[in-house]
Amino acid sequence: MQLVVARIGRAHGIKGEVTVEVRTDEPESRLAPGAVLATDPASVGPLTIATGRVHSGRLLLRFEGFGDRTAAETLRNTLLIADVDPEETPDDEDEYYDHQLIDLDVVTEDGTEVGRITEISHLPSQDLFIVERPDGSEVLIPFVEEIVSEIDLDEQKAVITPPPGLIDDRAEIASARDEADDASAEDEGA
Repeated sequence: MQLVVARIGRAHGIKGEVTVEVRTDEPESRLAPGAVLATDPASVGPLTIATGRVHSGRLLLRFEGFGDRTAAETLRNTLLIADVDPEETPDDEDEYYDHQLIDLDVVTEDGTEVGRITEISHLPSQDLFIVERPDGSEVLIPFVEEIVSEIDLDEQKAVITPPPGLIDDRAEIASARDEADDASAEDEGA
């Protein structure tokens, strides 16, 4: 099975290094020197990592055959793809690979069907489940402990405790402006 583990960003310096947007929880093994990665677009790769280092909190990689800034810049926006055994699981029991979560049924704690996970969106602050509802519409569910209470791979389901308004229209919107309008209406009526 192939998993996207990173996206190449802009060139850094003059020696062929590039910034990398990491998309794996195991960069030390997936993006280590010597690793050979497939690419999207496929015509760019495969790429072999020559060196890697962290600079100002950002991972920098240099690939064999790309020894200067001009060559490195041609790699921008390329996805790096690792071959992973489909039976392999992350070391931490509370972590999952995307392929383990795709197609899970999403239900509330009382068993109400919400839909099926069709995609995982990896954002800087958190991951989102993109869930297709039975009527064909989509709902975005933050993959955070407060909302996703259980992942059961054996039962092929994700159990959620959604706050009001996440999957329905029960949200209550309150603002200071509404309260001020209500107070001034009461004053005028007195």
